[in-house]
Formats: sequence, C-alpha cells, structure tokens
Amino acid sequence: MAKATLTISSKNYSSWSLRGWLLCKMAKLDFEEVRLSADDPSSRAELLLLSPSFLVPCLTDGEVKVWDTLAIAEYLNEIKPKAGLLPKDLAQRAHCRAVAGEMHSGFANMRAALPMNLKATHPNFKIWAGAQADIDRILAIWRECLETYGGPFLFGATPTLADAMYAPVCTRFETYDVKLDSITAEYKKLILDLPAMREWNAEAQLEPAEMEELDVEF
Repeated sequence: MAKATLTISSKNYSSWSLRGWLLCKMAKLDFEEVRLSADDPSSRAELLLLSPSFLVPCLTDGEVKVWDTLAIAEYLNEIKPKAGLLPKDLAQRAHCRAVAGEMHSGFANMRAALPMNLKATHPNFKIWAGAQADIDRILAIWRECLETYGGPFLFGATPTLADAMYAPVCTRFETYDVKLDSITAEYKKLILDLPAMREWNAEAQLEPAEMEELDVEF
C-alpha cells in the first residue's frame, strides 16, 4: 500500500498544518509531507485568515482524502484506535470533542492579534481586550480539563485530539509572552517539549520563506 501523504503549508506560520501534522504523529501514521509554497494563493489565504475554508492540511491515504482538521482526527481515530486520539469513556470523549470544536471554530480575536510565528519573540507584548477574552477562555478550558482528569495532558496521561488542537496556542503564548499561572504554564511547557513539537519547531526555524504581512513590527 502506498504511504499516506499530508499536504501542509508553512511550519513557521500555519497553525492548522501543525494540528494535522501533530495528529498524524500522535497516531503513528506512516506518512510523507507535501509542502505548499508560501507563494501558493490558497496557502497565503489560509495563513492570512482570508480563506472561508481551510484546505490545508490535507491527508491523502489511498483513496481517502480528508482536508478538515477535525475530520482528519476522526479518520485517524478510526484507523488507529489504539492511538487514543479520543478518550475511551463516552462522557470524556464528548467533552474532548467539545473543547476541540471550540478551538476549531472560535477564538478569532486571538488568532488575528497573535498570529502563529515560531521565529518571532515579543516580550511584554500588549494584548488588547478582545484577544484577552479569548485567552481567558482558553486558560479556563485548560484548567478545567487538567483539574478534572488529573493531567498532565488535557484528558489524562496521554495526549489526545484536544492537545493537538491547542498545541499552536502554546506556541503563540510563548511567542507573545502571555502571562500564565503555574498550572497552565506547566501544561504549555509539556506540549512545547514534546519530541514532535521540537521537531516541528526546529524545521520551522530553517524555513527561508517569509510573509511580510505576518512579520509585522509590534
């Protein structure tokens, strides 16, 4: 059988590509990367939040083609059930889907104000009220999950769909020096220290392409 392929865009800027890639890594799927150029119109639209639907990442596995991040997660959960992308317990599984869905469709203010940029560092970054409300909600989700399921990941001892969905947020909090309490700071560090996240970040640092629209001076 041919190896699966995952089409992604920039590793420095694309939060959605990171989510799809991390899900494939978590599922231990044997896959190859196909990287779109930052000059590709659809890729630029996605990175600049101008696209009404995100077509990257896109997983192609044989005759199956899946391009929505949550759909990729559900597909991987079906073909790799032992990976634990969704909790075994029904109530926990529903909760996991809910917090993942909230990330998938929400937090537009934070996304616009704090674009993902792994190469950048902005100490003491000024966060405006709209973005702060999104950040407060995200931190409330993290605390609730960590307290309910005992950590260290959002739904217990192993990473799930929810952790993959919030992983790019951890990079944003690092880039923009978002102040966290000890519980959420420890969770952010745990995610950023994952071997897969370190691999992604190292490759992001080597990307030659830059987008001036996203490399603004704050």
